[in-house]
Amino acid sequence: MGFLIFLIIVVCIFLALIVLVQNSKGGGLSSTFGGGNQIMGVKKTADVLEKTTWILAAILVALCLIYNIYAF
Repeated sequence: MGFLIFLIIVVCIFLALIVLVQNSKGGGLSSTFGGGNQIMGVKKTADVLEKTTWILAAILVALCLIYNIYAF
């Protein structure tokens, strides 16, 4: 049980960091990489951050459900 709680805490920390990096108005980390000759442009960075957010949120929900099933 302790390992599952540890995983939930780690996923929560990563999710919080990813959300804080994003900016709803197009800024954040995406605007930092706004140079002209970039391999990974602003749009690509925003897409990666959004997909990472959704994946971490899904993992968090799954871990919480698994914890709830095994806790009782």
